[in-house]
Amino acid sequence: QVQVVESGGGLVQAGGSLRLSCAVSGLTFAEHSMGWFRQTPGKEREEISCIDWKTDNSYTADSAKGRFTVSRDNAKSTLYLQMDRLKPEDTAMYYCAAKRDSGDWFPCRVNNYNGWGQGTQVTVSP
Repeated sequence: QVQVVESGGGLVQAGGSLRLSCAVSGLTFAEHSMGWFRQTPGKEREEISCIDWKTDNSYTADSAKGRFTVSRDNAKSTLYLQMDRLKPEDTAMYYCAAKRDSGDWFPCRVNNYNGWGQGTQVTVSP
């Protein structure tokens, strides 16, 4: 059973940076594409960035492109999200998850990923 533990969230001023981490167990991390997603109250969970298991190719949503960078350390079974130039609209609960199958990251959609953890809260003040 996949287990993930997200960490690294916090309160930051607009323009600041945070680095999120996601420790994964219960699967062969190096053989699964991974993704970051976020959710705000009253809204559906949305994709932010996904990274391929084999090539490290990645997808980043337009809302985060140029500011967020996804990476992975297979030796540590850990996924990262470097978030720079944060905006108040980035305020959300951030989650990581593993691709349901062992294929590439596509599509980077909530329904194609599982193993949801408790998330880590990111709050960006104006």
